[in-house]
Amino acid sequence: GAVGFSDDGIPLTNAGIVKKAMELAKENNTFISLHEEDPDLNGVLGFNENIAKKEFHICGATGVAEYSMIARDVMVAYDTQAHVHIQHLSKAESVKVVEFAQKLGAQVTAEVAPQHFSKTEDLLLSKGANAKMNPPLRTEWDRTKIIEGLADGTIDMIATDHAPHSIEDHAPHHADEKNVADVTKAPSGMTGLETSLSLGLTYLVEAGHLSLTELLKLMTSNPSDLYGFDAGYLAENGPADLVIFADKEKRQVTADFKSKAANSPFVGEELTGSVKYTICDGEIVYQV
Repeated sequence: GAVGFSDDGIPLTNAGIVKKAMELAKENNTFISLHEEDPDLNGVLGFNENIAKKEFHICGATGVAEYSMIARDVMVAYDTQAHVHIQHLSKAESVKVVEFAQKLGAQVTAEVAPQHFSKTEDLLLSKGANAKMNPPLRTEWDRTKIIEGLADGTIDMIATDHAPHSIEDHAPHHADEKNVADVTKAPSGMTGLETSLSLGLTYLVEAGHLSLTELLKLMTSNPSDLYGFDAGYLAENGPADLVIFADKEKRQVTADFKSKAANSPFVGEELTGSVKYTICDGEIVYQV
């Protein structure tokens, strides 16, 4: 009954296990979702290698740790003809590797988190631990290439990478000489659900990279198709799971989240798009 299988954020360093998993996935007409980073090539998670070295004087999360493992796994997928889904890629090179494998004929899909097409590693300097995530925010070059990957169809979907943490876990919030140690020790991950649609509307649609329909496809029908859910579309007698939103309305992000935490670097920022209603199975579960 499982719709798919994942390493759940713990990278598979043994290529033989990956190959066997893909062979079994192929046999059972399912797929493998992978969090891609080689721990032997990484330093402190949550910090891109550039800013980690320059501002925090530590070894951070390297790009090669991500795209080298993606390269391995998409080629194993090509060999086994299994379907592999690459989770929350963050590097320009990762987009190119996925594109190469797709053109070769490998069954590869990929997703990106809204944070990675919206902001860069510099956000750590002003937002501290609230801007930490894994994989980390990268460079402007990476952000640009991710957007191109979304526009040309290399990246199939947008996932929130929702990872709430308590205020205590993420305190203090700002990075300076006194609390660098605290920032490096804080867990990676930010609350992603409440800002995901607005970030897409602001940094993709309003910026002219995607149409509203294209954005919604990346966030609704494409993910539901991947997992075989009866969802992600509008039809008479279809599933009544809906979000009603004002797509051009400006809103100031506040910490009044419905999630269990509000550890978001976007608190205080003005974004485009305001959710008015969330309807689940025909019932209103959220309204402004």
